[in-house]
Amino acid sequence: MEKYELLPQQLILEGTCKREDFFEPKPASIEQVIRVHDPLYVKQLSKLNLNKSEVRKIGFPLSKALVQREFTIAGGTVMGAEKALKSGIAMNIAGGTHHAFRAHGEAFCLLNDQAIAAQYLLDKGKAKKILILDLDVHQGNGTAEIFKSNDFIFTCSVHGAKNYPFKKEESDLDLALEDQTKDEAYLEKIQLLLPDLIDKIKPDFIFYLCGVDILGTDKLGRLDLSLEGCKNRDRLVLQQCHRQGIPVQCSMGGGYSKDINVIVEAHANTYREAAKLYF
Repeated sequence: MEKYELLPQQLILEGTCKREDFFEPKPASIEQVIRVHDPLYVKQLSKLNLNKSEVRKIGFPLSKALVQREFTIAGGTVMGAEKALKSGIAMNIAGGTHHAFRAHGEAFCLLNDQAIAAQYLLDKGKAKKILILDLDVHQGNGTAEIFKSNDFIFTCSVHGAKNYPFKKEESDLDLALEDQTKDEAYLEKIQLLLPDLIDKIKPDFIFYLCGVDILGTDKLGRLDLSLEGCKNRDRLVLQQCHRQGIPVQCSMGGGYSKDINVIVEAHANTYREAAKLYF
C-alpha cells in the first residue's frame, strides 16, 4: 500500500524520526509461526496450496510474494517486540493482521503478527503476562480465537459493533461501540478502560494495534472520530504505557480513508505522540 512508503518519508522530512530510527525486518521463522498457527495451514500457505474457498476468504490472490510479505510483517513485529524491551517502544508501519486465525486467514490477513510476537516473548521468557490492546475499528477476531485458552495473554478489543466481522469471536474483553461514536464519547471510554484494565491484568508487555480506521472519513469504518480524536486516543494509550514503564509494540493496522494524506497524517500522529514520550 502507498501509505507504507509515504509514512516514513513524512516522518523523516518533518524531523520526527531519523533515517537510522527505521529497521528492515527479517521474516519470521517457520518455528515462530507454527507456535501460533496450525502447521498444516502454514505448510499449505507456503506451498500456495489453499483451496479456492480459503483464498476467497483471504481476499487477495495468493502468491509467493504475498506469503513472503506476511512472514516479513510478522518478523518485523517480533523484532519490534525485542526493540521495545530495550527502548520502551517500537512500531511496525505494517502489521495488525488480527483477522488471521490459527488455521485460516481472512480479510487480507494470512498470519497474525502480534499473536506470533506475543507467543515468542512467552517462549523466550521475556514476558510473563501480555496484554494485546486492539483499537482497530474491526474486532480482533483471529487474535481472540488464537488465545482463547491462554491464561498468559489477555485480549482486549474495542471496535465498531456493526463493523466486520459480523460474527464476532469472544475476546477476554470486548467493547463494542455504536455507529457514529464521536471523539468525546470514544475517548471517555478509553480513559475509563485503560487504568483499570492494566491494574487488573498487570501486564509486563503490551501489544497495541492502533488502526486509524476509527476516523469518520474511513471507507470501511462506522465510527466518527476526527484526526485530533484519533491522536488523543494514541496519547492516552502511550502515556499509560510510559507512565507505568510497560514496553509497548505498536502495529499500525487499518486505515482506509479516501484521501491518502489523511491516512498518513493519522499514522504519523501515532509516531509524533510516541516521540514526545520516548525519543
